[in-house]
Amino acid sequence: MLDFAIFAVCFLSTLLIAIIWLYPSSKKVTTIPGMNPTSKEDGNISDIGRAGSMHEFLTELHGQYGPIAGFWFGQTYTVSIASPELFKQHSNVFDRPTELFRMFEPLIGPASLQYANGADGRARRKHYEQAFSHFRLSSYYEMFQKAADQLVKNWSSKNEQDHVPLSEDLFVFAVRAALLTTLGEFFRDDKLLQSFHNAYEKVWGELEHRLKDPIMPGKDSSRMKQFEEAREYMRKTVNKIVQHRKEETLQGTLLIDDIIEFAESEDVISSDSITFVVGAFHTTANLLTWCLYFLATHEEVQEKVYQEIMNVLGDKDLVEDTNLNKFIYTHQVLDESLRCGVVAPWAARVQDFDSELGGHKVPKNTPVIHALGVVLQDEKIWPLPNRVFSENDHININSGKGITLQKPGKAKGPVTNLRPITLLNTLRKVLSLIVLNRTKHDINEYLSPSQSGLREGRSTSDIEWSHRWLVSKTYAENIDFFITGIDMSSDVDTIDRHLLLNIMKNIIKEDEQRIIRYLLSNTEL
Repeated sequence: MLDFAIFAVCFLSTLLIAIIWLYPSSKKVTTIPGMNPTSKEDGNISDIGRAGSMHEFLTELHGQYGPIAGFWFGQTYTVSIASPELFKQHSNVFDRPTELFRMFEPLIGPASLQYANGADGRARRKHYEQAFSHFRLSSYYEMFQKAADQLVKNWSSKNEQDHVPLSEDLFVFAVRAALLTTLGEFFRDDKLLQSFHNAYEKVWGELEHRLKDPIMPGKDSSRMKQFEEAREYMRKTVNKIVQHRKEETLQGTLLIDDIIEFAESEDVISSDSITFVVGAFHTTANLLTWCLYFLATHEEVQEKVYQEIMNVLGDKDLVEDTNLNKFIYTHQVLDESLRCGVVAPWAARVQDFDSELGGHKVPKNTPVIHALGVVLQDEKIWPLPNRVFSENDHININSGKGITLQKPGKAKGPVTNLRPITLLNTLRKVLSLIVLNRTKHDINEYLSPSQSGLREGRSTSDIEWSHRWLVSKTYAENIDFFITGIDMSSDVDTIDRHLLLNIMKNIIKEDEQRIIRYLLSNTEL
């Protein structure tokens, strides 16, 4: 009897713990802190709605639970991270959780790259990236310039009393630029461009409506018919462009050509084309809207941007590959607008195996959100996170102070006995060391094994010994031997930067090339 009583107590205790652990209002799948679901069906969806947006919800979530927290996206347990350290731990994850982006499927299609994971997703992504290489981007300048000229012409016709529909005009500009640079000259027709934009607005408006009211309209309702017609128009337009480029055998440098070359079905071509076009103009338009709004409310920053544009372009009024890197302050203004406008509030990744993140176990197939907007406005990183264009935004790291030092053991007086050095900004030295550490392996692989000068772990004495050994050998064998020498005494002071950058294009990654181009642009002493 006593044994049975002990068994009954243990069984009931275990059952009670299991009920508490598994009950929907208190789901526990990991040690990560976070929210319990508000309801069994919708999880914390209602909390996201009350916060106003996913970004505002994530801001509240991390404010309460710290840099890693969990919540329920419907019936899917989801982890969110909000710190540079956690982003780094998760940086190599490629696959995206399809359930978090399912709301976009009616627009971009189920065959979209957005839902392609594993080998297929990686292969498509790698092939399409060719369209965004430094070399290919230079071919888009003319199209961007024409789109910008048309916007300037429109605004120049207005007077000071006229209202400027900023968001609307910039969306039209972004749509024009995105369509021309991804799908080609087909969209030079303004009526076609406007029709495509109108169709997108109808589709996007319906998707936003479904976020607020998840009840789907009836198939025969005017709302559903309008949505279906607009979506079908976008797909038919893209398919018509694809057919045109195939029939005319156009071998261009546009993204659409890369998609046609790689994709195996019409669905993939259409879906991937729409995915990239929408992603391009939606983000661009929102960024430019915030940027011009911030400039309008900060006249001193607006004046600095204007002066830089005038100094760089002068009377030429044409942005090219040769002068783009000179817009240093303008680039900083765009970056600050991207940060404060929270244009890209979050991303998400998933792994099909158990992993560890921030010291916690993350069960397999758990979506992990990267709360980018939360970090971009984190007061621990940004002293004044909500202040746009603070005084410390523009730090010139490309200027140095030249001084001279006396060479050891040399007499004071003669200029030849002085060694000039340049004192650099600490930020520049840190950035330079980061680039060095990220590129030295690839550069060492590229350099000849016989090159010893200025290389870690090697010495020019090795070369000198080889030279003396050869000289000794010629004397001993009584033979002629010819050696060609190169005077490297001025190698550091006469570097052709453009030639150096061209050589490194085939050696190091594009990210490092961009940093180096920035470090070498507009340097002054």
